[in-house]
Amino acid sequence: MKKQLTKPSFKLWLEFEAVDFGNWDIENEFCNIHIELEDGRHYGINVWTYKFLETAISKDKETGENLSGLYKVPPDLFVKELTRECIQQSIQDLLEIGDLEQVLNPSVYTKSED
Repeated sequence: MKKQLTKPSFKLWLEFEAVDFGNWDIENEFCNIHIELEDGRHYGINVWTYKFLETAISKDKETGENLSGLYKVPPDLFVKELTRECIQQSIQDLLEIGDLEQVLNPSVYTKSED
């Protein structure tokens, strides 16, 4: 996919800013985010850091879930760290590539009620 010439505008809600602010491990954690585009589309996205994938697999090995870590259902997006800057830059880049429901998993898109 080719990047768009104009930068799409969006509003971004980050769970870690709204809940327990300042008490997140920005490199080893997960969170939910909400994106609202100017055209009314809304996205709910589960975001994990790269390091949290390792943590989640280790927990599965301990608890026996997911066949003791044999597999892991991934989140919608992986990022280096849970900071507004990192996530905002990532979403901006993805939107320049295309619609999030095309560049990510279609389940991230919530159709608005008319």
